[in-house]
This record gives sequence, C-alpha cells and structure tokens, in this order.
Amino acid sequence: MQQKLMNIELRSKTGKGVSRQLRNADMVPGVVYGKGMDPVAVSIKYRDLQDALAGEGGQNNLITLVGGGSLDQSMAIIADMQRDALRGTYRHVDLHRINMNEKLRVTVPVILKGTAAGVKEGGLLDLAHHELHVECLPGNIPDNIEIDITNLQLNHSIHIGEIPLPDGVKLLENPKTPVVSVLGRTKEEAEEDAAAAAAAAAPAEPAA
Repeated sequence: MQQKLMNIELRSKTGKGVSRQLRNADMVPGVVYGKGMDPVAVSIKYRDLQDALAGEGGQNNLITLVGGGSLDQSMAIIADMQRDALRGTYRHVDLHRINMNEKLRVTVPVILKGTAAGVKEGGLLDLAHHELHVECLPGNIPDNIEIDITNLQLNHSIHIGEIPLPDGVKLLENPKTPVVSVLGRTKEEAEEDAAAAAAAAAPAEPAA
C-alpha cells in the first residue's frame, strides 16, 4: 500500500457558503474523524488531494497529515468523498484518522488475470463483484485482489473462499459467494439450438 503526504488546514467556519468559497479558491472542504476524537473541519488544496489519491491504492492510500495542529503527522485514509455529478470534481472529503496497530475494514478492487478456458470455448465472463470488503491492519491493505481465471471452465465459478489472499488480509463476504463465472449453454441447449438452426435452413416443402 502506498503512503502519501497531504497538507491540511484547520477551519473554524462551516456551512454551504464557506464550502462554496473554498471550492472557488481550489480548496476542498473536509472533516477528519476517528476513535477518541471530535470531528475536525479542515480544508485541503485540490491538487494535494489529487496527489494523495494517485496510484493503484487510490482511496485506500495511507496518508500522513501535515499541519492541522494536533492532527499533524497523524495517519489517515479517505473514508468517503463527494463528487460533482457532472464534472466529477471533488466537493467534500471525509478522512478517517487511524491507528496502524488496529485493524480496519476497506473496499478493494478486483483484478482478473488471464483468459478463462471457458471463454475460449465461447462462454461469457461474468464478474459479479468488482470490489471486495477486507479486514486487515492499515499496513497490509492490498492495492487490489488478483484472481487468476485461466483455468475457469464453462458454467463454473470462483467463490470468495477460493481466492488466495496476502498474509494478514481477511475477506468479509460469505465464502460461498461466487465472484466471477463463465456463463454458457449446456450441451443439451447447444444441441437444441443446432437442431432448430438446421430446421430453419431446410428448404420448405412445395405446397400441394
């Protein structure tokens, strides 16, 4: 997991008007919260937030906060972000101050490796979960969960409980939940379709 530095500034004023002024000045309003502390309102330069999100880890990057009074040198992750529906720009960010010795729960993207054997036979790949929920120490957060689908056959699935994980990482979903499958016709369905196609292609009998 990548580690980043991000400057923050404390702010005493809140509300829609203040947030609008910050955005007009290329700043993003935010809140830092965590165990044993009251939420603290902060502001972040837009570019600094972009840099903190850069890389494969994205929203799960570990961030060292710089500035912000007593928050200086605290570790945090981005817990939630609001984006502009049209432009996709950041409107607000929630930062979760963390303890590196305490486990936390985050969402990690799924990455598929290889081409499924069943797809080569004409099947359709179905990825049911693009992200998975994991529990681990902050330093063990994986950038992604990689699943090798090379040997995945037609009409078969890979389930949560079959996914190899890095040390110290636990998946929170039901182990029997299918994550990725190859969908295809059964042998009987294929034979029925072939028979129907042959019948459709046969010349029509002349009328009596």
